[in-house]
Amino acid sequence: MSTLQLVQGNEACALGALAAGCRFFAGYPISPSSEIAEALARALPRRGGVFIQMEDEMASLGAVLGAAMGGARAMTATSGPGFTLMQEHLGYASLAEIPCVVVDVMRGGPSTGLPTSPSQGDVMQARWGSHGDRATVVVAPASVQEVHDLTGTAFALAERLRTPVVVLFDEVIGHMREGVTLAAPPAGSAGRPVPGEPPGPSFRSAYRPNAEGVAMVPDFGRGYRFHVTGLMHDERGYPTSDPATVAALLERLERKTDAALDALPPERYRLEDATVVLIAYGITARMARAAVDVLRERGIPAGLLRPRLLWPVPVAALEEAIAPAELVVAAEMNRGQWSLEVERVAGRQVPLAPYLKAGGSIISVEELVEHVLAATREGVLA
Repeated sequence: MSTLQLVQGNEACALGALAAGCRFFAGYPISPSSEIAEALARALPRRGGVFIQMEDEMASLGAVLGAAMGGARAMTATSGPGFTLMQEHLGYASLAEIPCVVVDVMRGGPSTGLPTSPSQGDVMQARWGSHGDRATVVVAPASVQEVHDLTGTAFALAERLRTPVVVLFDEVIGHMREGVTLAAPPAGSAGRPVPGEPPGPSFRSAYRPNAEGVAMVPDFGRGYRFHVTGLMHDERGYPTSDPATVAALLERLERKTDAALDALPPERYRLEDATVVLIAYGITARMARAAVDVLRERGIPAGLLRPRLLWPVPVAALEEAIAPAELVVAAEMNRGQWSLEVERVAGRQVPLAPYLKAGGSIISVEELVEHVLAATREGVLA
């Protein structure tokens, strides 16, 4: 049975996690994400779960990884500075294939930056913050309802693909209140892959992949003996420096995350005949959607492509939306991060006019409309 409630974005994140089966949270307070920890501190003990406030963000994600290796659905939540401190553990979780969810409620940066102001400045950090060629899954909700729903999706993807999944939204979405339908999680949310063979002396391949390329690592405490390491490893989990084995491992880890593309296709809005294509995510996409309507009223055939999955990049959807366009406008609250991916896909075939704003305030509908009008020579397409 579903119920409609007025919910804050950060509270919706906590409720989505609980609905998805989260039973362990370790974190450290930081604006503007602290309400997630506060909500779970109240709710988890009532459900037989565990809440721990750690001494810092590094220890927080370390505790989450330990709980996840023991079989728990586990998460943490932070903001930009804390997210930076978690990067080494995120790289470890990716290589060791430890499923977990990390929520990053973005604020202005770098450094301490603007603790209570919105930003979309952690997009590149979410992808490249950890060293090495690390595969990444990052979801970007644009409403309080989506914060609830995509947090659940993040857990489903983390478990299915045995990888950390980042939920990325900004201070405005984290602190706004909207009507949210709280429904039971959808059926068919499969658990993580585990070995098909029983524990015993013959068990030797904890990192043997299944058909999706996901390692079938057993949970701690189930009787299996196996090795977990942050070093490059073979299917037994033993360290290796063999180039062929290492290359195959990195390729498999990247390839398995492609399954997320089918799970979260982008939203398409009025793109059927659009010659001006706006591309935006998160809170900025809400402004862009309204700007599309205003531009249509002024005779400009505009449309919006809103990615809900930032990494891996939905290249096919971008190519399809960009192909018929005469102008592409990528809008984001930073100095240019995901717009670089749009530029990479668009190449030199389509004029690209990014609208970037990094001052601690959201992009307005009026700003986007004026930007498009200027880029289209006062409303007349070249």
